[in-house]
Amino acid sequence: MAKKDNSASENYELLKRELKEGVFRRLYLFHGQEHFLRDHYLGMLREKLIGGPAQDFNDHRFTQENMDMTQIADAVDALPMMAPYSLVEIDDCDFSRLTDTETEQLSAILSDIPDYCTIVFVFDTVTIKTNERQRAFKKLLSSGLTVEFGCQGQRELNAWIRRRFRSHGKDIDDRLSEHLTFLTGGTMTALAAEIEKIAAYSSADVITPQDVASVVIPVLDAQVFDLTDAIAAGEYEKALVKLRTLLQMQEEPIMLLGAIGSQLRKLMYARVAISAGKGESGAAELIGQASGKAPHPYVLQKTVSAARRLPDSFFAAAMQACVETDAVLKGYGDAQRALELLILRLAQEVRRG
Repeated sequence: MAKKDNSASENYELLKRELKEGVFRRLYLFHGQEHFLRDHYLGMLREKLIGGPAQDFNDHRFTQENMDMTQIADAVDALPMMAPYSLVEIDDCDFSRLTDTETEQLSAILSDIPDYCTIVFVFDTVTIKTNERQRAFKKLLSSGLTVEFGCQGQRELNAWIRRRFRSHGKDIDDRLSEHLTFLTGGTMTALAAEIEKIAAYSSADVITPQDVASVVIPVLDAQVFDLTDAIAAGEYEKALVKLRTLLQMQEEPIMLLGAIGSQLRKLMYARVAISAGKGESGAAELIGQASGKAPHPYVLQKTVSAARRLPDSFFAAAMQACVETDAVLKGYGDAQRALELLILRLAQEVRRG
């Protein structure tokens, strides 16, 4: 067995290298928001371990609904049929909620995994966590390879998007790839679905912005970004039309307000960075620290540009307006009227500057 690397971020590269070399661990823990990548490498692991005519006999999967420790133990101990390995996939096992008996049973399973079996824990709706009583069990889990499948950087996404389009006989430039990433939220799962639709829609060899606009329905954050960008640009009618469109799409008013407030805070961080002379890189750092992730390049550029147009006095008034709108929404007031008044108040604050 290859030497274990304790860094989850580096383990992604380690997994790729080991699969290429034909090195298989007895225990893996897969998590992270990029489900497309996770499923890709899980499928690759499955194909390399148990691919063949008897795959169904050697592929054992357990979910929250059928997570019985005795059955898991039986699956792990079962000899593979017409293949050198067997695979046991366990989905969304919340370690912290296991009883002491279940923890002991699972510990016994993981401490003696046969050489012919690989166990993969896949975390989708739960996180990898243990409770205070599970110290020995936690140490046992550390013997596996924990791999986080996080969102890819824009450079990697641009190359991947271009490959997907080229498989359909089409091409796309990097700038439009960045815009498409922004519109879809940036996950490969969402991008893959939209690329299929765009490629089927477009009659040209090179994808155009019109192709993207005709097919892709932007995620909420992208639409709210356009709304706040319209406010900063003084296009208040456009902002109101965007708001009404979102409400007609049955978006929850409280979610809309939260998204508007989030984007206003990003504008404020960008303004602080600009005022301090730190420019775009400083804005990226502040926004990243506040939100927990680096801003998308397309969003960052437009956020900084919008922040330059806004007066310093705008932000305190804008936050106060959001707080007051939140009180109205939680008091079951007229949601559409409250949000429209918010847009108009923000517009007034921009004009005052």
